Amino acid sequence: MNHCGKTGQQDTPAERTPRRMGRLVVISGPSGVGKSSIIERVLRRTGAVFSVSVTTRRPRAGEVAGKDYIFVERRTFQQMRQEGQLLEWAEVFGEFYGTPAGPIEQALRAGNIILLDIDVQGGLQVAKRCPDAMLILIEPSDEQTIARRLGKRGSESPKSLQDRLEQAGRELKTARDSGVYNYTVVNDRLDEAVGQVIDIINRECKKDD
Repeated sequence: MNHCGKTGQQDTPAERTPRRMGRLVVISGPSGVGKSSIIERVLRRTGAVFSVSVTTRRPRAGEVAGKDYIFVERRTFQQMRQEGQLLEWAEVFGEFYGTPAGPIEQALRAGNIILLDIDVQGGLQVAKRCPDAMLILIEPSDEQTIARRLGKRGSESPKSLQDRLEQAGRELKTARDSGVYNYTVVNDRLDEAVGQVIDIINRECKKDD
């Protein structure tokens, strides 16, 4: 998957109609920045496919196994990692997250746009393995916005909330300093952020036509 950001199944000599290449789109940002809300709306308004991540953490209230995440035991996750089944993986606050490579390959061969909701650690790994991937960084308008969104989850203690805010600052700095993120979108107003992400995807895909 050295060029998994922009790839498709090659036509055989017998095939007359070329297949449209798929595109891999990475959407990253710190916890609480609103990535899930943006992706949900982008999926509804485009023909993109969502890549469901694997995680060892417990489901949060309202999350659906197989739709929001694939929830697995640590032993299963480590086996997937050792067998090379993950495109990228990261440890965040003591839990593991990863992207199964198989569904990505299938979606790209089918010519689909596929969205990955992963943190900056994972984004850097994808950028290295898939140089043609499109990377979009979602930033908050300010720290208070993240604190407010995390507080609404009802699952954060004051200590864990502070840890996540500090981690958010480190993540954003790492992403900016890396230079691998092609675009930055500030999620100040959700509808505007969604529109910007869709515009970016459409603009990039037109380059492939």
